[in-house]
Amino acid sequence: MSVARRAGYRLLGTRLDYLLHLRPAEWPIVAGHAALGYLLAVGITGLRAGAHLSEALLGVALWVVCLNGGTLALNSAFDRDEGDIAYLRRPPPPPRGLAVASLGLMLAGQGAALLLPPAYQVAYATCVVLSVLYSVPPMRLKAVAGADWIINMVGFGTLTPFAGWAATGLPLDPARGLALIAFCPLFAALYPLTQIYQLEEDIRRGDRTLATVLGVGGSLDAATAALTVAFALFAAAGVAAGWGPGHRAWRWPVLALALSGWLAVLLPWRRDAGRLDAPDHQRGMYRALAAWAVTDLAVLVAFGA
Repeated sequence: MSVARRAGYRLLGTRLDYLLHLRPAEWPIVAGHAALGYLLAVGITGLRAGAHLSEALLGVALWVVCLNGGTLALNSAFDRDEGDIAYLRRPPPPPRGLAVASLGLMLAGQGAALLLPPAYQVAYATCVVLSVLYSVPPMRLKAVAGADWIINMVGFGTLTPFAGWAATGLPLDPARGLALIAFCPLFAALYPLTQIYQLEEDIRRGDRTLATVLGVGGSLDAATAALTVAFALFAAAGVAAGWGPGHRAWRWPVLALALSGWLAVLLPWRRDAGRLDAPDHQRGMYRALAAWAVTDLAVLVAFGA
């Protein structure tokens, strides 16, 4: 047990288990992805003026803590994982009432979302429904290969940055709307990479996740194909935004840099896949998360400048 976790138990007792299953280690990633939508909506000038900042802060907080944290805790309540899971090493056994508490947290966030524009409320409610369908029996679409993929690419990929935009109440223009849609196939690339290191445990539990069906090599091939679609959509968004050979041409190398970061992760991983073990695949997942963060930043620079 880490020093921080021991200190947490001394402070909170077994209540810390509830917090751990919210997986706060992921919150900065989700917050950054949601904040991307806000920053694209208001631009640099709007950010300096603090435009719609209070609405965005509330929207991001509800999305990160109540919706995303509640979703992950709800998933833990039914998975009952024993090995490492994403953003939580050596997870404690799910405490009694975790499912009810996590669902209650999500619904509390839905109530607070009434303070924000209708588009945000709809996006939040959509993800609550998707979360329940994903984790809770008898549907438990997490265990249905393909369905788990679609839910995550829609919910985290596109709806998360859209929520950051929707919290402002500003209209969504076609070029940036296309850029947000591109995050759907981009998360389709990331999602199987988060499952590869858990293959043995998922197979033992009987879950037919995307990675268990495709295998390691197939998962990496699917990720590469989805990555191609995602950056084709980013390029289409650039064309729609009027990027040409003139003063906006510098934006193309920014996108190319983000693409090269992904390829630097995926190509060696695919080459060496046959001789890597679970910890190696887990490290690959975290490198892919870093490539995701770089892409968020690249899209912000390219489309928000």
